[in-house]
Amino acid sequence: MRTLLIAPIRLYQRAISPLIPQRCKYHPSCSAYAAGAIREFGPVRGVVLAGWRLLRCNPWSHGGVDYPADQRLFRS
Repeated sequence: MRTLLIAPIRLYQRAISPLIPQRCKYHPSCSAYAAGAIREFGPVRGVVLAGWRLLRCNPWSHGGVDYPADQRLFRS
């Protein structure tokens, strides 16, 4: 299941992302964050974290360094 969710992200990273200018204010990029979150937290939690990250990545955001392991939505 993880592989099926990460495959479109990898396709985007390799085929579409190089064609558009970099605009993500966060490090790692939103697509890398999504793939890492799905890999680390599983399909359901990973997709929720990726969606939350995409909502935060907007023109009014300050951005910065944000890794999936540092999230506070799903505390262990």
